[in-house]
Amino acid sequence: MSSGTPPPASLSLERCAARPHGPGRQGRYCPRFTVGETEADRDGKWAEFKKKLQVFWPGGSWEPFTDTSHLPPEHADVVIVGGGVIGWSVAYWLKRLEARKNALRVLVVEQDPTYSMASTGLSIGGIRQQFSLPQNIQLSLFSIEFLRNINEYLAVPDEPLLDIQFNPSGYLLLASEEKAAVMEHNVKIQRQEGAKVCLLSPKQLKDKFPWINTEGIALASYGLENEGWFDPWCLLQGLRRKALSMGVYHSHGKVVNLVSSVRSMMTSSGEQVDLKRIYEVHVKVDNSLECQPVECAIVINAAGAWSGEVAELAGIGIGSPGTLQGTRLPVEPRKRYVYVWHCPEGPGLEAPLLTDITGSYFRREGLGGYYLGGCSPMEEEEPDTKDLEVDHDFFQKKVWPYLAQRIPAFNSLKVRSAWAGFYDYNTFDQNGIVGPHPLVSNMYFATGFSGHGLQHAPGVGRAVAEVLLNGNFNTIDLNPFSFNRFYRGKKVLENNII
Repeated sequence: MSSGTPPPASLSLERCAARPHGPGRQGRYCPRFTVGETEADRDGKWAEFKKKLQVFWPGGSWEPFTDTSHLPPEHADVVIVGGGVIGWSVAYWLKRLEARKNALRVLVVEQDPTYSMASTGLSIGGIRQQFSLPQNIQLSLFSIEFLRNINEYLAVPDEPLLDIQFNPSGYLLLASEEKAAVMEHNVKIQRQEGAKVCLLSPKQLKDKFPWINTEGIALASYGLENEGWFDPWCLLQGLRRKALSMGVYHSHGKVVNLVSSVRSMMTSSGEQVDLKRIYEVHVKVDNSLECQPVECAIVINAAGAWSGEVAELAGIGIGSPGTLQGTRLPVEPRKRYVYVWHCPEGPGLEAPLLTDITGSYFRREGLGGYYLGGCSPMEEEEPDTKDLEVDHDFFQKKVWPYLAQRIPAFNSLKVRSAWAGFYDYNTFDQNGIVGPHPLVSNMYFATGFSGHGLQHAPGVGRAVAEVLLNGNFNTIDLNPFSFNRFYRGKKVLENNII
């Protein structure tokens, strides 16, 4: 700042050291921000700051300083890669469970601030307890409690209360003769875990839902309570708003490099193993050719469909095949289509979220005779993931014929719209990966949920925060979901993947 008349006494300036990016590095002036402020607080301070500058430098809208609040901090205790519902849930629970307020500096990095390609906003928003693994059932039970009491968890003073728009119409899963025994076994486990699920014979199914054609159905399972669907966007924004109010930092950018220290060791068999620890995350921010380094202690990989790429930045999977060092994170993007159709003669207001024996599914959308649904393709039919274009022929050939056979009223449906979104698909066993990596000691995973990440986000975020802060899972034991199972070749199979 030039010499001469000093700035007004009420104008508090702080010289912020910019990161070195070549010779001639300059400092920059900015308003003084403090840990724990919300984004709205910072926007207000910045507006007040520029108003004072206009008094000091009158004569137009000239803005001599650049707003740098979008940049990541130079240091963070925890960097969360991925600002979807899982990433923000982890951030929220870290701040909620920290031993002392503001003990942790947490940064969430999200490369797509519009969430146009994120799984969360493109989900159908279903939540069910009808899984086959106790861990998944327990995660659902906690999530439904979280959603039903969402404002006890996520309310922010002076902000509107959240309306999650939970519709408790239940899930209805149908089984053929071949799968009936598996369904019975699954329901037994669900009941043992406290879920309210009943079995229906074809006659009972027809009596309760007369619009269903029961041909080919041997058994059905129906969630009596705490199942249905909700607004995914509301959950994402609620977690984000609450986490920011608790002092979490966020940055819009892409993590392009992870810098690690390496310590080599020899196993008893003479094999060299490299133990790594990430100490710096490089973030390429929007509209910039430069990368911002962030020194950190912990990195959480919650990058969803792109978490495999983030793992490779840490050297995970780069090694000899069959070794722990060469074991990759088996998470890839998978494109899924959701179609919206209109059918005034359809099942009506009491229709649950139905999954047919063919894998096709649908649920009601709103009150005007609209429905949405789709079907996961066969492995050999997986669509290209280079874009989010919708294949409308897929509906005509693979979805509609089966739904129309099961619900005759759908013979007259008319498709109104459609969209595509990405799953963070675990190609190994279609289950989540939660917890630390065995060789990159400070990288933790919260990814690979293959379509049920949204509904399990509250419980997964809590679990990751527990293992990071306490060294173990305190509420739900998610040790079976550890990375080590990929090296050992032990699948944790979930029978009910939709």
